[in-house]
Amino acid sequence: MSAYKVIEIIGSSSESWEAAAKAAIMEAAKSIRHLRVAEVGRLDVNLSDDGEVLEYRARLKVSVKHEA
Repeated sequence: MSAYKVIEIIGSSSESWEAAAKAAIMEAAKSIRHLRVAEVGRLDVNLSDDGEVLEYRARLKVSVKHEA
């Protein structure tokens, strides 16, 4: 039997939401072991004053295998 905890992470990219999600996971993987599943919960963008997309952001819920 396994137990998992869920954490929330946010990634950003000037390219796309997919790149933002990947950036969040790659950064989290540097310091968190046993990442299992990531679920995209919310997508948003930061806009300039004239409506240009400056940054894509992806908020993810990530399950992490709990170690005793």
